[in-house]
This record gives sequence, structure tokens and C-alpha cells, in this order.
Amino acid sequence: MNYFRRSGIIFAVSAPSGAGKSTICANLKQTPDFQYSISCTTRPPRAGEEDGVDYHFLSEAEFQRRAGAGEFLEHAAFNGFRYGTLKASTRQAIDAGTDLLLDIDVSGVAQLRALPDPWIREALVDIFIMPPTIAELERRLRKRGTETDGQIAERLEIARVEMRHWRDYRYTILSGTMEEDLQKFRAIIRAERYRSSRLTLEGQ
Repeated sequence: MNYFRRSGIIFAVSAPSGAGKSTICANLKQTPDFQYSISCTTRPPRAGEEDGVDYHFLSEAEFQRRAGAGEFLEHAAFNGFRYGTLKASTRQAIDAGTDLLLDIDVSGVAQLRALPDPWIREALVDIFIMPPTIAELERRLRKRGTETDGQIAERLEIARVEMRHWRDYRYTILSGTMEEDLQKFRAIIRAERYRSSRLTLEGQ
């Protein structure tokens, strides 16, 4: 009997803050067909966060040691803290045929694209979530009620820069409702999982 086997896929999703990325990732994390990539960070845990579940919380010295040893696929600084994706655990998941979900910014995805490793280039599927307008993005940020006017203005300026990179991504989703965004994301997932280039036909 013939059957298909494939290696895992890295679904790397980027979006400006407030565009709906976190909602999509939270929904997909509830399904059994994904492994959510746990990043390393130097920021302190927030209330309710667990080491090894939400992040791997590292000291600045430990993060720098790992970065110097080449243990990260990508790493970056944001708001005074460092974030990075571990190479070993990512490779292990891909070789096991497990699909990974990476919540990652524009600069992080650019680092992944630039890596020479063939397994990364074959596994990477990058997706950008585009807000319909800056005005709508501002409305969503204000609705959260977690930031000052100055912080919102800063996020909107960062968003304008990030949105210029949407053509660098294999897929772009123009954000609508949460249900619409999730449906579009799922369509991308299904298509990528059935790409012939990812499949190996084996028989008994």
C-alpha cells in the first residue's frame, strides 16, 4: 500500500501589532496538528507565563552565549529585550514531520530567508497579515486599552515600516474578521501540506 511521508513546515507569520496575528496564533495553538515554537527571551515573565511553555526565559549573559555559539536561527532586540528562535528544536521538529508555528517579526523572517541551510529554505512558508488601513489598525490598538497615545503612535509608525515588506512574503492575508483571517490561514496551510515537492511516496 502506498502512502505519503513529508518533513515538517515552518509557518512563520508576521504582522503589525494589532493586525490580528496573536488571535490567529492563539486559535491554531489549540489544534493538535501544530507545534508552537517556543522562543527564548531576556524579558521577565509576565503574570501567568511559564518557563518552557510561553518562552524560555534567559539571562542576558546566557542569551549572548547562545547567540555567540550559533544556537539561534534568528534573534533580535525589541523594547530593550532580546528574542530568539532555537535552531536545534526547530530542526528536530522538521525532521520528525511536525509543523511549526512561528510568531515572528519582519526582521526575524528576513534572517530566516537569508540562512544558507537547505532544510530551512525548503521548510519555510512566510505569511504576512496586512491590516486593511492604518485607521483600522489604530482603532484596534485603542480598543485594547493597554497603551498610551504615545505608545500607539510609536506602534503605528513601526507598522508603516513593516507593511512595506508585504511583497517579500510568499502569502499575504488582508485582515478582516477573526473568522475570515483564520479561514484564509487554514487554506494556506492545507495547500502547503499537499505540495508535491514536500511529499515522499513510500510503499509496502
